[in-house]
Amino acid sequence: MFAKAILLLAVLVAGSTPALAQLPLPLPFPPFPLPQGTPEERAACAPDVHRFCENALPDTFRVLQCLQAHRSRISRACREVLERHGQ
Repeated sequence: MFAKAILLLAVLVAGSTPALAQLPLPLPFPPFPLPQGTPEERAACAPDVHRFCENALPDTFRVLQCLQAHRSRISRACREVLERHGQ
C-alpha cells in the first residue's frame, strides 16, 4: 500500500512539473516606459509636461495625450517637437 502511494505521488509530481515551468516569473519592479525623443526634445517639452501633465507621468501615452489637449497653451518649442513626430 505504501509503495502505491509513493508511486502515485511521484506520478503527480512528475506530471505537474511542466506546468510549473510555464508560469510567468514576476518582475521585481513594474516596467516603466523608456524616455521618448532626443535629450533636446525632452528638454523642449519638460517645462510643459511639468506644468500641465505632471499627473500623467510616467505614462508616455498619457503625457502625449495631455500635451495634445493643451496644444494651444504649450510652448512653441514643444509644439514643434510634436509636429516633427506627426502629432
